[in-house]
Amino acid sequence: MSLTLKEIYLASTQGFCAGVASAIEVVDRALVKYGTPLYVRHHIVHNTTVIDDFEKKGVVFIEDLDDVPSHSTVIFSAHGTAPIEFEKAKKRHLNIIDATCPLVTKIHREAVRFSSRGVQTVLIGHRGHQELIGTSGYVDADNLHVIENEADVSSLNLDVSRPIGFLTQTTLSVDDTQGIIAALRVRYPTIIGPPKAGICYATTNRQDSVKQLTEICDVIIVCGSPTSSNSNRLRETSQALGVDSYIIDTVDELDLTWLEGRFCLGVTSGASVPMKIVDAVVKRIRDAYPGINVNQDPSKEEGINFPIPNI
Repeated sequence: MSLTLKEIYLASTQGFCAGVASAIEVVDRALVKYGTPLYVRHHIVHNTTVIDDFEKKGVVFIEDLDDVPSHSTVIFSAHGTAPIEFEKAKKRHLNIIDATCPLVTKIHREAVRFSSRGVQTVLIGHRGHQELIGTSGYVDADNLHVIENEADVSSLNLDVSRPIGFLTQTTLSVDDTQGIIAALRVRYPTIIGPPKAGICYATTNRQDSVKQLTEICDVIIVCGSPTSSNSNRLRETSQALGVDSYIIDTVDELDLTWLEGRFCLGVTSGASVPMKIVDAVVKRIRDAYPGINVNQDPSKEEGINFPIPNI
């Protein structure tokens, strides 16, 4: 191995975002209060290590509420849950704890407001993603139009005599979403939407940070699970800017040959990645490259916390 690597730059924002931290604390508190088995609909956050740790504690992750015994406690994940699932849970006399991220809840409120006014709603996101599924449930089905990219804009056939609006999944690529919204505004000049496109601050901060890394690094490691939308967007963002990028779920997936012939490594992580994974990655690299310098700017997210719902 050619030991040329001299610098590691950590993205300024690492570890859990406030929404993820809140959701994880909800499960921890519920474990103390209700014991096990504790049921969670869908993975509480999209990170393999977090899910494995909770399963070892007795948390049972389910997709179908029929798998939860009547009168049990069920937690709804941070990604948001469609209204129909709340109704199902109530009919089965389940104790519901809603761990939806407040920023996702904000999008749900916009969706309800649009539907109450008969707004044709273009929902931008990844089909099949849990957040998109949840948000879709708050939009009147007759007015819902889901698109994933700019090419999908041309397939829309909306009634320009009626109001048109757009909403977005919170974990999208900022740059890609701006392009989609621009295309929507060209085709439907009167379209309305949230001023910041609905992409959450944590996603935006991490994408801004990885862009900064691409200016000084010649390879980037993204810590994040394959199911994590915001983690995948980080890899795509750095790759699009011409820097070789690799996404790893745990330190065991780190291939040191990726670093051969490199001078400066950037390390970033998704919003649902435990800090211990980033720490383990840095340790392994420092072990392989003794004396390497590790650099990090202060985080923009210090002191940001979300309230914990009633448990």
